[in-house]
Amino acid sequence: MQPLTESQIRSSFANEEAFDLSRMTLPGLHEILWEEREFLGWRDAHAIHRGYIVYWRDGEPVGIVLKAAGARMRPGIAAMCSFCRSPLPGGQVTLFTAPRAGQAGVDGSTIGQYICSDLSCSHLIRLVPPRSEVNPDPQAMVAMRAEGLTHRLRSFTDDVLRAS
Repeated sequence: MQPLTESQIRSSFANEEAFDLSRMTLPGLHEILWEEREFLGWRDAHAIHRGYIVYWRDGEPVGIVLKAAGARMRPGIAAMCSFCRSPLPGGQVTLFTAPRAGQAGVDGSTIGQYICSDLSCSHLIRLVPPRSEVNPDPQAMVAMRAEGLTHRLRSFTDDVLRAS
């Protein structure tokens, strides 16, 4: 992923009003290993139920504002992130909703996905077992996972941007 500036991030959101974005907290951009990400995802430190995803799409940054569901899964339940397809304990996967872009979002139309609670999908797809007969090329596995993650993120974004 190419690096993003604060200005690019704040102006990239397609499904939220500018007033709300002025209160958004950003992660430490100088600490991010951009080459190891398909998207920048983070939870707002001052608004616990808010999350944000920004990624490059057709040469432009596109951002999606998310809202985490208040309820959590029961302990002992397994879940899977719909972006990175990582199987995780239920407490590490959250139902996020994103308002649709435009008037549909203003009217209350949303799209929901179960996603890693900390939005760390880019890190999880890079956790692969070492080279073996079953897994002869770990880097190829990471590339395949990254391609799938990017495809599913793009599809989710298409749904958010589509007028209902």
